[in-house]
Amino acid sequence: MGVIMDEMQIKQPEDKQQGKPTGRVLSIDALRGFDMFWIIGGGPIFASLHDVFDSPVTAQIRTQLTHVKWEGFRFEDLIMPLFLFIVGVVMPYSLNKRRLEGHSKTRLYLHILKRTVILFILGMIAQGNLLEYDLSTLHIYSNTLQAIAVGYIIATIIMLNLGLRWQITVTGILLVLFWALMMLVPFPGRGMDVLMPDSNLAIYIDRVIFGSFIDGTDPPYTWMLSGMTFACTVMLGVMAGHLLRSDKAGIRKVLWLLATGIGCIIAGLLWNLAFPIIKHLWTSSFVLFSGGLCFILLALFYLVIDVLGFRKWAFGFVVIGMNAIAVYMAVHIVNFRNIGGFFVEGLEKHTGNWYHFIHALAGFAVVWLILWWMYRKKTFIKI
Repeated sequence: MGVIMDEMQIKQPEDKQQGKPTGRVLSIDALRGFDMFWIIGGGPIFASLHDVFDSPVTAQIRTQLTHVKWEGFRFEDLIMPLFLFIVGVVMPYSLNKRRLEGHSKTRLYLHILKRTVILFILGMIAQGNLLEYDLSTLHIYSNTLQAIAVGYIIATIIMLNLGLRWQITVTGILLVLFWALMMLVPFPGRGMDVLMPDSNLAIYIDRVIFGSFIDGTDPPYTWMLSGMTFACTVMLGVMAGHLLRSDKAGIRKVLWLLATGIGCIIAGLLWNLAFPIIKHLWTSSFVLFSGGLCFILLALFYLVIDVLGFRKWAFGFVVIGMNAIAVYMAVHIVNFRNIGGFFVEGLEKHTGNWYHFIHALAGFAVVWLILWWMYRKKTFIKI
């Protein structure tokens, strides 16, 4: 989510010497907003449809809007990797823009470090209970923004020092290295090849480093060792960003995105046979499978919005996507569903099974109207 998302407001920089296309890539803003939609209220809205219709279809929708406990994948498990992927998509634009402005590599590194620190602190505020000022409830590393921060800084170092072919190669090496560490390295108390929620190399390392400040979810997510695969998800987005910045025709970009996405999904499913798709560990198979879905979503959004020119339908998502970092923090701090409920609580006795849908819709409407007002005022919060 955050980092370069808000900085870019995204435009393709004019780069006539390299023959790069110019103009706004609106599909990236829309896809970012689509991703955020499910966090700021879309999930409860669609899940509540089961209260109304109580059908196999709505039951499946509600199931897809929950996380798997350990192995496997549901729609809800795509939201976090899509955050990281979109960060990667905009990185070629952002770094190229700063290079054209004459920023030195030292200045770029300082800028990147500052953003990483800010994101890490915001993550501690959003999910690490930092503002409770209580060490017994503090989680140092436990939030999507912090995963983005780590993936972003690693991916940026790769981008600043390697060409495209080596960027792809290093991404592959990191995926294989993570598999080798998780499956071939024993740890105290257990042998190698253990991927249980409470017993695996990654969680062992987190417990050694963080102690009582470890991630508080059940089962816990892993963070330190998983940093290398967070970076791989960002790097998949970087590769998509390179493709979008290329001078290929729009429909060829779509076909390349689709082909890459399908290839990643197949590779992820094959690897899953030996190294399961587990979001809590951010396994290499999870990176490829979720990344493939991200490529396909980007291809569809880019085709409809930027190639075919159907843009009006995406306005609601663009409004969200233009202030993604702000709204992400806002919904973690303020209970907008309660605010929305203030306006609709009296309807409960009149609306029957529709009430939960109306209540969820009201909470989302409060958030979206604030974002729409910010959009109209051209107020875009950046890091």
